[in-house]
Amino acid sequence: MKKLLAGILSIMMLGVALTGCGSQQGEEADDLAYIQEKGTLKIGITLFQPMNYYDESDPDKLVGFDTELAEAVCEKIGVTPEFVEIDWDQKVIELQSKNIDCIWNGMTILDELKENVDFSVPYSGNMQVCVIRAEDAETYKTAADMTDATIAVEAESAGQKAVEADENLSQAELVAVGAQSDALMEVKSGTSDIAVIDAVMAYASVGDGTSYSDLMVVDGIELSKEEYGIGFRKGSNLVEKVNEALQELTDEGVVDELQQKYPSVLVLLEKSE
Repeated sequence: MKKLLAGILSIMMLGVALTGCGSQQGEEADDLAYIQEKGTLKIGITLFQPMNYYDESDPDKLVGFDTELAEAVCEKIGVTPEFVEIDWDQKVIELQSKNIDCIWNGMTILDELKENVDFSVPYSGNMQVCVIRAEDAETYKTAADMTDATIAVEAESAGQKAVEADENLSQAELVAVGAQSDALMEVKSGTSDIAVIDAVMAYASVGDGTSYSDLMVVDGIELSKEEYGIGFRKGSNLVEKVNEALQELTDEGVVDELQQKYPSVLVLLEKSE
């Protein structure tokens, strides 16, 4: 009798546990209802010009292609965007723990990320480039010249993966930092020789008229051409809703206006026929 009762109790407890798991999965899948109920979409970012950065004339105002596109999408969905600065190498953990609801910061669509993240349609293109001090232009002309250099990258970024995959750059000393802006500071300060960062940021951030006028992009080195996507929790129904909003904003000309405002961004979205 005791064994029978124990067996019944075990089955009942298992049933409760499975019901709880199913309920939790359902809640996670219905991200749209979740964000609409709380009224906000928490967007994980790092400071990354021209995607997300603070306006020089108004240091409290976040601007950029991704910032303003996210604001337009949130208006379509009926929620308020809340931008949260995160450690890039912790982005998936931040997403899964619901500290953020999506990652929207020029994130490269990678197969290994697809195991834990669902992506929107690709909305922008990119590649990795090498940034050096202008005074080193004769020293670093090719990747083969960089084998003995110190290269700064954002930790767990497409830049780091591009360096590790290149037969020449992988021989250099690698310095992983918290953000791409930190990689540029490494080069500007002389702590590192080269920064490998996203082209969209590099061309918007260095050269004449910028805060990094003494830095330059090395011509002819184009690493790991990529596509950007917005990352969501696995199974999230926000993906479809955001894709619909992106298409509407493209058809309405909003995306074209943003591309003209931020010309270094390569937009992949096309108007419906």
